[in-house]
Amino acid sequence: RIMRPDDANVVGNVHGGTILKMIEEAGAIISTRHCNSEGGEPCVAALARVERTDFLSPMCIGEVANVSAEITYTSRHSVEVQVNVMSENILTGAKKVTNKATLWYVPLSLKNVNKVLEVPPIQYARKEQEDEGKKRYEEQKLDRLETKQRNGDVIFPVINPEPHTVGYSQSSLIHLVGPSDCTLLGFVHGGVTMKLMDEVAGIVAARHCKTNIVTASVDAINFHEKIKKGSVITISGRMTFTSNKSMEIEVFVDADPFVDEPRERYRAVSAFFTYVSLSKEGKPLPVPQLLTETEDEKRRFEEGKGRYLQTKAKRQAQMQQAAQP
Repeated sequence: RIMRPDDANVVGNVHGGTILKMIEEAGAIISTRHCNSEGGEPCVAALARVERTDFLSPMCIGEVANVSAEITYTSRHSVEVQVNVMSENILTGAKKVTNKATLWYVPLSLKNVNKVLEVPPIQYARKEQEDEGKKRYEEQKLDRLETKQRNGDVIFPVINPEPHTVGYSQSSLIHLVGPSDCTLLGFVHGGVTMKLMDEVAGIVAARHCKTNIVTASVDAINFHEKIKKGSVITISGRMTFTSNKSMEIEVFVDADPFVDEPRERYRAVSAFFTYVSLSKEGKPLPVPQLLTETEDEKRRFEEGKGRYLQTKAKRQAQMQQAAQP
């Protein structure tokens, strides 16, 4: 579809959350189709995880987004979907890849939302494809478990914070989950959640550097538990790390069951977003150094630095590999 002004920020760059929402819609369609392809009990595919995705180039108002999805692996109870996003300038015909993403879905029964159904297998062109897919499946399963175990943090407001501190830029958004946010099962679409997360992360980044900002990448997004229609969700974001040209922001979603539900608040989703600061001409700008004040903030900064260096090393290795004849 064509990108409209309400999809973009004040300088015309399309929000990362808008693109994430389109990616998730494509993944949900193809995985739900596949899981219902052999008849049996009707189901809807629910998003469980989004692997790290890089925003390779910005998309602008007036460009057309082309989103394509392909199922690349199935386990007994999950589906791996690869999604590519291309932008097309319909005036010049120029096309470019803007995003590549990997998503994991699980099929939930329409009759019983707590019942995970079996996934029809796919045919692989080569045995290696199945082996590689199984390896990716085991890795994401382990990472999801580790992420859930460290998800106990809460963001508290800071009175009169100093500029460039964690407390100065941290932000929260409260949203009542309505019918338009939900799937046929009455639970929030993963794409809706991701769009809200990107909105909060963007506010944190803009508060920190006071410039135009764009989403550069999103670390793995883990959907720990479903969010039911009628819940009140709080999306919280805080700066964890800054390099010379990028900012890492931790975002998590807590859900408060609101209608006819005695359950207490729980952590539903978590992720790390990376943003860059741009000039009016779209050139990268230096990012103000994050000032850490507490031991927890210093610890999170070092953890963020580790993720940054790991990603940088992986990118350099890929570039060297691509340059080899």
